[in-house]
Amino acid sequence: MRNLRFTLLFFTFLSCFSSHSLYGQKASNPIIHADVPDMSMIRVRDTYYMGSTTMHMNPGVPIMKSKDLVNWELVNYAYEILSSSEDLKLENGKQMYGKGSWASSLRYHNGVYYIGTFSGNTGKTYIYSTKDIEKGPWKSMVFEPSLHDHTLFFEDDGKVYLIWGAGTIKMVELESDLTGVKPNTERVLIQNATEPSGNNVGLPAEGAQLFKVNDKYYLFNIAWPKGGMRTVIIHRSDNIEGPYEGRVALQDKGVAQGGLIDTPNGDWFAYLFRDNGAVGRVPYLVPVTWEDGWPVLGVAGKVPMELDLPESKGLMPGIVASDDFKRKKRDADLPLVWQWNHNPVPDLWSINGKKGTLRLKTDRVDQGVLSARNTLTQRTIGPESMGTIKIDVSGMKEGDFAGLTLLQKDYGLIGVRVQDGQKKLVMKKASDASESEIETVAFVGDSVLLRAVCDFHERKDEAKFYYSLDEGKNWKQLGDVLQMKYTLPHFMGYRYGLFYYSTEQPGGHADFDYFKIEDQIKF
Repeated sequence: MRNLRFTLLFFTFLSCFSSHSLYGQKASNPIIHADVPDMSMIRVRDTYYMGSTTMHMNPGVPIMKSKDLVNWELVNYAYEILSSSEDLKLENGKQMYGKGSWASSLRYHNGVYYIGTFSGNTGKTYIYSTKDIEKGPWKSMVFEPSLHDHTLFFEDDGKVYLIWGAGTIKMVELESDLTGVKPNTERVLIQNATEPSGNNVGLPAEGAQLFKVNDKYYLFNIAWPKGGMRTVIIHRSDNIEGPYEGRVALQDKGVAQGGLIDTPNGDWFAYLFRDNGAVGRVPYLVPVTWEDGWPVLGVAGKVPMELDLPESKGLMPGIVASDDFKRKKRDADLPLVWQWNHNPVPDLWSINGKKGTLRLKTDRVDQGVLSARNTLTQRTIGPESMGTIKIDVSGMKEGDFAGLTLLQKDYGLIGVRVQDGQKKLVMKKASDASESEIETVAFVGDSVLLRAVCDFHERKDEAKFYYSLDEGKNWKQLGDVLQMKYTLPHFMGYRYGLFYYSTEQPGGHADFDYFKIEDQIKF
């Protein structure tokens, strides 16, 4: 009996060891089920860093960190605001939805981290540098023109280049201090980078990222043939100036645009992303092998959904996180998971850490959530998620509106509006820039819980809005279903947004007690 017990214990231990230690749960694609597009990735010793695009959100150019390529956390941003033009500040009817800063290029050279980006609406190229990527400070170099989807490249001889373009790929050399382009250095690198994907051109080759491996240069681009799917094109050369030969490297599931990353033990992956409906553009990892000096992407030309990497621990709190606004000191900084829609107005928001509230104030009149300043946002996440707030509306004035939105061009929202001296709970949604008020109910009280629920399963992309008058014991839906749609004018996945604006008289305030995000729909 004693020997039998020992045998059973031994095999139980062996089973647990085998399933959790030796073989482990594996990671799956997408590695981040949230809007993290245009990635640029580096490895410094055993740590990976990744930059991405957040366009009209501030602070901008998020920096994420990982030890295993799967589990990521936000650790910094390259800038607080990109600039202070009227469109960036939502002033005089101007806005920069879908604009701001686009695809970044992250590099590490001689102990310094660099990240380049560009902006079509400012017409400038930006290069930020720091010796401490997680804490900063960042030095900023800004110059004209705006070089679209550029890749920053440090050559072994000390020269620094930017490679950019769409269809025709060009290259310039930068000044040694990176403050501008050296005169008379622009040249065409590849006349028709789209050619390997065929003549049925839709989106021409863009999204350049250049890598040097074993003395060869590999230039990644994305193309999108008409009637086809997003396609990875790789050009190879023995010299940075060419000539380059190109081939289609991957055409599966529309997973494309990115580059190469290796692990400390010598494994290679391509980091790419996929348009995934209303949740946004989501990152994938694709295994890479090498044949005849070419990187071969995927398994038999396909993107595997399971990866030989550690499993994901989830996106909370590294990419999104709940916040009770309790702080050790008043007016403390916001956690990195938060970004403002356009430039924030510092005088119109504050955190009372002792009370645990975020206060939003107004100093002007606005007619809708898209023009309202100081909307505080976080990513939605898939395959499902929900965001909940508690809001105190006792400081609101006539015509004020505050609550929780799912932000995109075709937005939806639930909130409290003061109308004719009475408070009302309101659900609205927009379609093709036309806002509709779906349902309104009378509301008596100073605080209420509001909730937005997102279902991204199989691109269902549906959202519903709820309220609770008894601290979450009972929930009631308000309005109908929001059919979420990813639209190019905003060029961003849906975001949870805490909003407040005045339509008649500014000077009031709304206090948000907390924001809670969950990765399961449950009541």
